[in-house]
Amino acid sequence: MERFLLIKEIYAEAFKNWKNILLENYFKIFSWICFFLIAVALYAFIYRVSTGFSFGNF
Repeated sequence: MERFLLIKEIYAEAFKNWKNILLENYFKIFSWICFFLIAVALYAFIYRVSTGFSFGNF
């Protein structure tokens, strides 16, 4: 839980004193898209590991 609060604080601090609202919204959307894509990649990796996918078939 402490790690989540630290990430939340870093996120809030990153957008604290922005002057241009358009850039602020663009980077907020971009950061949420990045978080979503990382979550999808982690889900796919955990799914592959849990179903016994062999990573070394060369």
